[in-house]
Amino acid sequence: MAEAHQAVAFQFTVTPEGVDVQLSREALKQIYLSGVASWKKRFARIKNSILTGVYPATPSSWLVVVMATVSSMYCRIDLSMGLICHIRRYLHYLSFQHQTLLSAVLFSTGVWFSGILLCRQSLKLLLSYHGWMFEPHGKMSWSTRVWVALVKMISGRNPMLYSFQTSLPKLPVPSVEATIRRYLESVHPLLKDEKYRKMEVLAQAFQQHTAPRLQKYLVLKSWWATNYVSDWWEEYVYLRGRGPIMVNSNYYIMDFLYVTPSPLQAARAGNIVHSILLYRRKLDREEIPPVMALGIVPMCSFQMERMFNTTRIPGMESDTLQHLLDSKHLAVYHKGRFYKLWLYQGGKLLKPRDLELQFQRILDDPSPPQPGEEKLAALTAGERVPWAKARARFFSQGKNKVSLDAIERAAFFLALDEEAHGYKRGREDSMDSYAKSLLHGRCYDRWFDKSFTLVVYKNGKVGTNAEHTWADAPIMGHLWEVMWVRGGSAKSPAPNIPCPHYSYRVAKALADDVDFHCFQFSNFGKGLIKRFKISPDAFIQISLQLARFQDKGSFCLTYEASMTRLFREGRTETVRSCTRESTAFVRSMMDPAQGVSVTHQLRMISAERGSVQVLAEPWRLSTSQTPQQQIKMFDMEKNQDLVSSGGGFGPVADDGYGVSYIIAGENLITFHISSKFSSPETDSRRFGRNIRQAMLDIADLFNVPANKVAN
Repeated sequence: MAEAHQAVAFQFTVTPEGVDVQLSREALKQIYLSGVASWKKRFARIKNSILTGVYPATPSSWLVVVMATVSSMYCRIDLSMGLICHIRRYLHYLSFQHQTLLSAVLFSTGVWFSGILLCRQSLKLLLSYHGWMFEPHGKMSWSTRVWVALVKMISGRNPMLYSFQTSLPKLPVPSVEATIRRYLESVHPLLKDEKYRKMEVLAQAFQQHTAPRLQKYLVLKSWWATNYVSDWWEEYVYLRGRGPIMVNSNYYIMDFLYVTPSPLQAARAGNIVHSILLYRRKLDREEIPPVMALGIVPMCSFQMERMFNTTRIPGMESDTLQHLLDSKHLAVYHKGRFYKLWLYQGGKLLKPRDLELQFQRILDDPSPPQPGEEKLAALTAGERVPWAKARARFFSQGKNKVSLDAIERAAFFLALDEEAHGYKRGREDSMDSYAKSLLHGRCYDRWFDKSFTLVVYKNGKVGTNAEHTWADAPIMGHLWEVMWVRGGSAKSPAPNIPCPHYSYRVAKALADDVDFHCFQFSNFGKGLIKRFKISPDAFIQISLQLARFQDKGSFCLTYEASMTRLFREGRTETVRSCTRESTAFVRSMMDPAQGVSVTHQLRMISAERGSVQVLAEPWRLSTSQTPQQQIKMFDMEKNQDLVSSGGGFGPVADDGYGVSYIIAGENLITFHISSKFSSPETDSRRFGRNIRQAMLDIADLFNVPANKVAN
C-alpha cells in the first residue's frame, strides 16, 4: 500500500523519572532503506561518470593494455621504446620488480588515455561533416559511405546516454558576411524595393561598424563556452520574459489518436505514472541510449538532465530554474485540491496497482478545497512579476512555504481532470477542445512552472503541458514515445493564501482569446510526397506559404524550428522558409499554365532547404514539426492504431498563426493551428482549410488524383 507514513523515528517525553524514549522500528527501517537507496544512486553516478569519461574505451580495455605491456616485458620486448625505463628511474624507493610493474602500469595507462583522446578527437572531426544531410533520398555517395564506416568503427558499442557529449563538435560561429547575406535574402521577398534598399544600407552599416566588435566577443565566448548561444537562448528567450508563459511559451503533447488503453482514469494514471518513473530511473542510471540520427550520428543529450524534479521559479527581472537531483513524491491536483503523493515504499517504487489505488482515493475524496487553494495555480499562468511578488510575500515561511515546496520539489505535476477529451470520429471540433484543454486548461488546474504537467482525463485520455525553458519539444517527445510503448495520499493544504484573482483574470483572458483548430490530413502523406522526390517537410512548408498567400494575399516572415542537437548543447535555431524561391513558386501557382516548370521549381526549393538564419524579427507564421519515432520500439506501419496526435503551441504574434504538424506514418499528417480571436486578420479554421487545399493543389501538379475537400 502507498499510505503516507505518519510515524516518526523516535518520540520522547519528560517525566519525573527522566526522559522516556520510544523508538519506532518501522520508521527507522524506512530511514535505513531510504539511506541505502540514496547511496546506491551515488555509487551509480560515480560508476557512470567513469564509464562515460573513458568512452569509447572501457575499464576492461585498460586491463588488456596493461597485461599486454607487462607480458611483452617478460618476453624481453620493450613496446615503450625506453619510456618504461625512464619512468622507473623516478621509482627508486621501490624494489626493482615493483619499479618495473608500476612503471609498466603507468605507461600503459598513458597509452590508454592517449588512445581515448585520439578516438574522441577523430570522432569529433568526423561528426563535423554534414554532407550526409544533403544526399539524395535513397542514394549515398562513396565519400559518405566511407564516412559512415569510420563513424561506426570509432563510435564504440553500447553507449550510455552521455557517452558522446565530449565527442560532439561545437556549434560554429557564422561569419558576419554570411549572416548579413542570409538575413537580406530572407527579408527581400517581404519588402518593397525602396524599403529593401534602406534595409541594405542599414545592414551594410551594421556590418562595417558594429558587427566586427560584437563578432570578436562572440568568437571569444565560443572558445571557452561549450555552446556560445544556448545559455543566452535560455536566459533571454525564456527566463527574462515577463509575460504569461501559458500559451505564449509552454507547449502541449497529445495522447494516441485512436487508442485509449484504459477508460478508467485512476488505472490509466497509475500505469502512465509508473512508466514515467521507470523512464526516470533509466535516465538517472544513464541507461537510455543517445538518440542517433540515421542510427549513426549521435545527438546531444544534455537537455534531458532537467526533465524531472525541475521548476521555473519566478523573479522580478528574471526567473530561475530549480533542479533537484531527486524527488520522491508527486504533486497531484483534483477538483481544486492539492495532494502530495509518495512514490516509494520501503525504498522501492510503487507498482501501477498501488498508484491506481492512491489516485482512486483522491478521486473519491469528498473534501472541498480550502480557502485560496482552488485557483492557486493561476499564479503560474499570469504575468511573472505579480507571481514573484506574491511568492516573496506569502510563501516565504510557515505552512504556505511547506505547501509550495511540496509542489515545486515534486518529480512532476499531475492533474486528474474532471473533463473527457480526445478524438471523436465525425467531430473535428473534438480535437480543438482537446488542444485548448492541454494548452491552458482552466488556467488554474495546471502548474505551468513545473517541467511538465501530466493531464489524465476522466475518460482515460492523457496529455501533457510542458514548460519550454529547460528543453525543447523533442526531449519531451522521447519520454512520451517510451511511455506509450510501456505502458493513500498526503493532502497538503495551504490556508491563508490570497486568492490569485489578478493572475487568474489575466490568464483567463489570454486563454479565452486562443482560437485553436486541429485536423487530420489523410488524403496522402509522406509516402506519396517522397515519390515526388521532394522532402515531406519542404512540401508542407511550401503549402503553408501558399495557404498564407491565399489567406491574406501577401507573404510574411516565417519561423520554422530547426534543432542544432548535432552540436554539443545545441537547442534550436531558425529556418526562414519564406524565401525568394518559395514566393516565386506561390505566385507561379496562380498561373495554371506553368505546369512542369512549377514542379521543377518545387524540387529546387526542396533541395535548397536547410540554411540556418540567426537574426530574428516578429513572426506572423511560426511553424514546427513534431518529431515522430525517435525510438524504434515498434513498427508504425504494422501498428497504425498507435499513431500519435502530436502537439502544438500558441501563436507568437497577436495577428499571426502558430502551426505545428506531425507526419505520422506514410499516409497521415496532423495539423495544430493556433491564432487569436481578438485579431480580425486571423481565423484558425479558415487557415486550416487553406492548408488542406494548398496541399491538394500542389499534389495536382504531379497529376495525382485526390479527392479535394470542399471549403
